[in-house]
Amino acid sequence: MDQTQRKKLVNELISLIEKGNAHVSFKESVADLPSGLRTVIPENLPYSIWQLVEHIRIAQKDIVDFSASADSESLAWPDDYWVEPTDSISDEDWNHSLKQIEEDQQRFHALLTDENNDLFSPLPWGTGQSLLREAMLIADHNAYHTAEIVVARRLLKSWK
Repeated sequence: MDQTQRKKLVNELISLIEKGNAHVSFKESVADLPSGLRTVIPENLPYSIWQLVEHIRIAQKDIVDFSASADSESLAWPDDYWVEPTDSISDEDWNHSLKQIEEDQQRFHALLTDENNDLFSPLPWGTGQSLLREAMLIADHNAYHTAEIVVARRLLKSWK
């Protein structure tokens, strides 16, 4: 793959992670959410929007840490990936979580754009995972849970 093709692929992956392309982006899914609805668990759903946001943050950080270093620590599924329900969440905690999601995406984008990193070769410390696979994993995982956020907002009557 020449550098032009690589750059095109990287740009498509970054766009998929950030913008969603064919679906609502994560940023759109949480925009203008009333603070009082962050921790409400809609009827017949297992999680609040806060729990979904935190799950996206935790899982994405785990993927980025793993992709960046052999020294990343493994999390225990499912306990380390989900937070317990809570009655409220502060603006500070909410904004910190959203900021970390964005910062971890930027860290991952740096891995993708670094031409010294092969997108296709397995990471030496993994079990066959490549940066391309991890990029698709982030995009797929975040899209799945972003859709759940939209559904929760619809059930809470707080969607467009």
